[in-house]
Amino acid sequence: MSGTSAALQPPAGAVRPVRHPDAPPPGELLGAHYGQCFGCGGEQPHGLHLQARAGEGVSITAEFTVRPAHQGAPGLAHGGVLASALDETLGSLNWLLRTIAVTGRLETDFLLPVPVGTTLHLEAEVTAVAGRKIYSTATGRIGGPDGPVAVRADALFVEVKVDHFVEHGREEEIRAAMDDPDQVRRARAFEVNP
Repeated sequence: MSGTSAALQPPAGAVRPVRHPDAPPPGELLGAHYGQCFGCGGEQPHGLHLQARAGEGVSITAEFTVRPAHQGAPGLAHGGVLASALDETLGSLNWLLRTIAVTGRLETDFLLPVPVGTTLHLEAEVTAVAGRKIYSTATGRIGGPDGPVAVRADALFVEVKVDHFVEHGREEEIRAAMDDPDQVRRARAFEVNP
């Protein structure tokens, strides 16, 4: 990525990421980590409804179709929405590591306009891990998975404990997520983003 800041360069002691043995197998749909999530939740009427699939190693692919509610300029996706799609895709990688992490830094390049009605084909991978820091990169293509790159991003995620969400989230949502009898949904509700 051109112009990536020093904060997104893994340090000399960083290691290659290791996929958790319990991570979903390649090709499996990850599903929403939380129903109310703007990025992937099905209960958000104007959300992205992004769908991610596990890839090889510590990588995923995802798709997001730009709807009229996502536009900035007439007929074009809002840049903040595209950044959200990249952030959601990058954050979903943490499920393959079985790590609870929040976005620490996200740098995005916008290369091509993305019209309403377009499906953005996203690919992301973790490139390095250094202590609690997780370094990753993503691209978003239009016109198909091999189409031209319209957006790209590099990110730094920081591993946190579930207490981060309990201390900073709204009590009623935290309680509802913690009381969910489905253990996987309960764990995944706290997987990405502050």
